[in-house]
Amino acid sequence: MTQRPVGIHRGGPPETVLDPPSPEAAGALAEALASPPEEQRAALSAVVARWPRSSEAWSELARLGRDPIERYAAYRVGYHRGLDQLRAAGWRGTGLVRWAEPTNRGFLRSVAGLGRSAAEIGELDEAERCSVFLRQLDTQWPPGDLDPHLCEPS
Repeated sequence: MTQRPVGIHRGGPPETVLDPPSPEAAGALAEALASPPEEQRAALSAVVARWPRSSEAWSELARLGRDPIERYAAYRVGYHRGLDQLRAAGWRGTGLVRWAEPTNRGFLRSVAGLGRSAAEIGELDEAERCSVFLRQLDTQWPPGDLDPHLCEPS
């Protein structure tokens, strides 16, 4: 994994950009997502088994979860794997992690999905923490192109 510096912006918090996945992992994820709908869940499971640190792959697997608990569990893994990736990229618990950077999106989708899933199972304090965290990570949250199923409940 290449080390990316954490940018410090004058008058603002530092910004962290996650490293892109390896070409092999990116290709396997793209292939899994292109598989027929009835095969996607198994294909994504194979991707996370091979690349368990991929928050992007976990967020896609969570999207296909069969019930709120399965979605919650997979989004939580994606969230924690994303935190690991952020720390490896120099993030120290504060600063921006913007949606505008495509490599950050798997982590941000995992946080959003975790919040949504937490709300679905009645864990409202976790849902609120995720909502606040997303706005701390990206001052433009929520992005207009976020998957509709991840939008916060009204």
